Amino acid sequence: MKRTAVFPGSFDPFTIGHEGIVRRALCLFDEIIIAVGANALKKSYYSLETRKEMIASVFKDEPRIKVDHYEGLTVDYCRRMGAEYLLRGLRTAADFEFERAIAQVNRTLEPTVESVFLLTVPEHTSINSTIVRDIIRSGGDASRFVPAAIDLREYRGEDL
Repeated sequence: MKRTAVFPGSFDPFTIGHEGIVRRALCLFDEIIIAVGANALKKSYYSLETRKEMIASVFKDEPRIKVDHYEGLTVDYCRRMGAEYLLRGLRTAADFEFERAIAQVNRTLEPTVESVFLLTVPEHTSINSTIVRDIIRSGGDASRFVPAAIDLREYRGEDL
């Protein structure tokens, strides 16, 4: 049976921390779907299509990784995609508490979907999309915090 995991997030933008989690998870799963969540209540810096394009460029040579988007509950998306696993990265103890609560609710809503957590490597612990976005908004060089395949000079944020 094919082991499919969904790695959900806003990925605004996709960071080297995200990339590290996905690359390390490839040995665990046959397919990983990086699912960009579309949240109408949240103002994104990069458009949905731009975020998907950025992520696809990072994994263009890895056929086991798909990039998609969804609205609504993540477990409903997993069910539609036939995914039995939710992949999440943990940076800190606070991340663990937050993700644990979500995983328990997801398990109640959809018992067939198992949450799998990977710890980030220590050098990525401080990196998150909010910080990277703030660097970009302020005109700083955020290139060391995003995958090498993403040239931030090619992308304009939506709220510039």
